[in-house]
Amino acid sequence: MNLFKTTLAISSFLFFFSCNKINPIEHQQTGNSVSDQTLNGRVTVAASLTNSENFETGIKTAYTNGSVTLSSGSWNFNDALIGNSTSDRKNGTQSARMRNSGILTMNFDNPNGAAIVTILHALYGTDASCTWQLWYSSNGGASYTQAGSTITTSSISLSTASFTINLSGNIRFEIRKTDGSTNRLNIDDIIITDFGTGGGGGGTGVKKFLFDASQGETAGNADWVIDEDNSNPQRIPTPLQSTITSTTSGTYWTGALSSWGIALVKKGHTVETLPSSGSITYGNTSNAQDLSNYNVFVVDEPNIRFTAAEKTAILNFVSNGGGLFMIADHTISDRNNDGWDSPEIWNDLMTNNSLVNNPFGFSIDLTNITQTTTNVLTGNTTNPILHGSQGHVTKMEFNNGATLTLNPTANASVQGLIWQSGFTQNNTHVMCASATYGSGRVYIVTDSSPMDDGSGAPNNLLFSSWNLYSHTALFMNASLWLAKQP
Repeated sequence: MNLFKTTLAISSFLFFFSCNKINPIEHQQTGNSVSDQTLNGRVTVAASLTNSENFETGIKTAYTNGSVTLSSGSWNFNDALIGNSTSDRKNGTQSARMRNSGILTMNFDNPNGAAIVTILHALYGTDASCTWQLWYSSNGGASYTQAGSTITTSSISLSTASFTINLSGNIRFEIRKTDGSTNRLNIDDIIITDFGTGGGGGGTGVKKFLFDASQGETAGNADWVIDEDNSNPQRIPTPLQSTITSTTSGTYWTGALSSWGIALVKKGHTVETLPSSGSITYGNTSNAQDLSNYNVFVVDEPNIRFTAAEKTAILNFVSNGGGLFMIADHTISDRNNDGWDSPEIWNDLMTNNSLVNNPFGFSIDLTNITQTTTNVLTGNTTNPILHGSQGHVTKMEFNNGATLTLNPTANASVQGLIWQSGFTQNNTHVMCASATYGSGRVYIVTDSSPMDDGSGAPNNLLFSSWNLYSHTALFMNASLWLAKQP
């Protein structure tokens, strides 16, 4: 085949990845569940509407201009080669290496357009910083247009550059090193999501989850991130997601939400962190982590109040098809002592924005409860969050959490899912709920303990609860429902 495409999603064909470079991004949906299998302990998933090139199969040892056949098709390497030395930065055994004004060009088209393109990049050896750009052509290479902004590579560690394309039809790409210096650049794992399968909404295929760390999620005793090497949550968790297998422990990464992130990767999805230096935007093409590049935004116990612009971005993201996973904690849980705790911050988002008052139909009570409850919604055995593909929900535990009050008048779609023990299943004493807003979806739970796996930074007081009761099924079902893939 001369395409990145291995097969369409509604196919029964399965292929298996080497232990060196498992690509957890490709999978299919069968019925109402994500199809995955294991072979000798490796994650194996069915192909999807996502295309990739990892440079593992080609051989090109010289910088001279020439084409090489890779697993995806023929590529032209101009002042570039395929490197496998210890100084080449790579995910697996090989990556592309460029110098001077080198160019990597696809000699073929992807016929399904492109929604998002992600590329791993790093400096070769001890070389100094360099710059590069992604360009695309919709006319078979006759002319090219730059995608996004110029990327500066300044680290020897692999980082991900993300480009929003959102174009249908035939498309091909080339990567241009633009600084003209002798500093060398490594490129690896080019991933193209077909147009219509990413960026905030429907469709089957790989889903992208963004876990927020920009709102003080590690302040004080908090640890609500999927990975924080050296107490610094970085965009791409390490070790890389491609090294995760079916037997990988949930504590493979360091963060109280690491088991959650690992579970999503095992289902064939990708996860990233929005670091403390990141920006919450929607529709900003210059921001590689703009919410339009993701399907689900997870915010666990924010401790910094959202700005007016951030509130608008979040609400527009949901309204246009995105999924928002909201997690709060009990009242008086201000971990950074700025005068705002997570219940107040979430209520401020919903009541003090420029778009709509109470968009989701609920508010967080300033309460503090600790209990285990089996008061799960009755009479609805097909609810995808409580009875989804990841299991049935029968019990949940709070260790100091708040409660919710629902307001169906503000949003008729709001639905309570679990209540405090001993209370009627109505609009009060709710512990988690769901709603739709525009073409998007929202799920909220008002305690941060149930998804805690205990693997956070040393000396933090954590509750290892991810594997207790029905917590894993509840939060995985909710995650897939938000991604519109129950």
